[in-house]
Amino acid sequence: MLSCSYVLRSAGRPHLNILPNSKPLALKDDGNSRPRTHRDGEIPISSESLKKYNLFKCNPSNQLLKVFMYDLPPQFHFELLGWKAEGKSVWPDIRSTVPEYQGGLNLQHSIEYWLTLDLLYSEFADNLNGRSAIRVHNSSEADVIFVPFFSSISYNRFSRLKPHQKTSMNTLLQEKLVTFLTAQQEWKRSGGKDHIIMAHHPNSLLDARVKLWPAIYILSDFGRYPPSVANVEKDIIAPYKHVIRTYANDTSNFDTRLILLYFQGAIYRKDGGFIRQELFYMLKDEKDVHFSFGSVQKDGIKQATEGMQSSKFCLNIAGDTPSSNRLFDAIASHCIPVIISDEIELPYEDVLDYSKFCIFVRTSDALKEKFLINLIRSIKKQEWTRMWERLKEVENFFQYRYPSKDNDAVQMIWQAIAHKIPAVNLKLHKSWRFFRTPWRERGLKSALLPKYFW
Repeated sequence: MLSCSYVLRSAGRPHLNILPNSKPLALKDDGNSRPRTHRDGEIPISSESLKKYNLFKCNPSNQLLKVFMYDLPPQFHFELLGWKAEGKSVWPDIRSTVPEYQGGLNLQHSIEYWLTLDLLYSEFADNLNGRSAIRVHNSSEADVIFVPFFSSISYNRFSRLKPHQKTSMNTLLQEKLVTFLTAQQEWKRSGGKDHIIMAHHPNSLLDARVKLWPAIYILSDFGRYPPSVANVEKDIIAPYKHVIRTYANDTSNFDTRLILLYFQGAIYRKDGGFIRQELFYMLKDEKDVHFSFGSVQKDGIKQATEGMQSSKFCLNIAGDTPSSNRLFDAIASHCIPVIISDEIELPYEDVLDYSKFCIFVRTSDALKEKFLINLIRSIKKQEWTRMWERLKEVENFFQYRYPSKDNDAVQMIWQAIAHKIPAVNLKLHKSWRFFRTPWRERGLKSALLPKYFW
């Protein structure tokens, strides 16, 4: 209980300051608080309060994450989707109309859209059960500061120069974003360390990422980031939005899925994706293996849907970057992913054991003659079925929905952000050691103090 109270106090959330600052909690066996006197300013603890704040479980992640969202002009978010604001309105009235996210394959990087909608919806939700985050309008009450810039759609739609332009709209928006953020008191207070910035497309935020690096980035992988700008300790990996339909009412089994191993996509890639062409030549003539070129053009998505839902195993091979949407298409198809990508980082791996529903193969092993196909053929029905059942249990964690539901992709990302808060607070509190002192709080100055204090 002592450890529990310490962790919750140190999280620095105003709504958790119900714990006393002196003696440890003393509880009867029946769970009720013992009557005791308390110092001025202390709040007596009741069993109802403990239940309300989930303190019995000593799990701070169960608390609602308080998120302050900047009211950025619509040009940074929904206007990029074609939505037109009425008057001085910044946000669409989602109670009447929700702007659609269009663009085919662009949908795979639509994370900013779902998270922003979820924050807007949190203000109208009648029931907060199953929610992990709520929007607050006072930044001093917030755990994190959310930046609603739709960077992926900005890159996908507005990064090309038009005939009359010298600078693309995507570049201009990034310049404006840096100017805006670095001028805000919230950014100055934390140096940006408690800010959430979304850049899920590997090429999004190219111009601004180095300038905004102290923030927590939500990314698809670290393939195009130096470790000084983005890394697993600071940032968050979010799943792609799968583009093939979810396999509802799946009645298939090991025997009815006739394709042993499936891959359809771009075969000739650069960087780490060279392995795709090597594996193509090794596997193309193997029995029960489907390995072919494919794209989203024409009936590409339909073909991939039917192929994955008819396969026991689906290859997820590194391409131009370590990750791809193919992994999440496989999960939605209940096709056991075979991951060949040495540098891949996976969403919420701190709480999810992927080895229970995925096969991992090192690139060096996969390139050995017959190694991969022999490994896949060695996995028998009982083991495959166990992994397949687990895959169906976790698929909800990778589903983006509006309105969001308990433990879907949106809520899991908020929970991943909540896991970062203790580390962020540690950095901030250390940085304030010599800047938040009694004489500074009183506004006193001294000629003996270095100028950087002011």
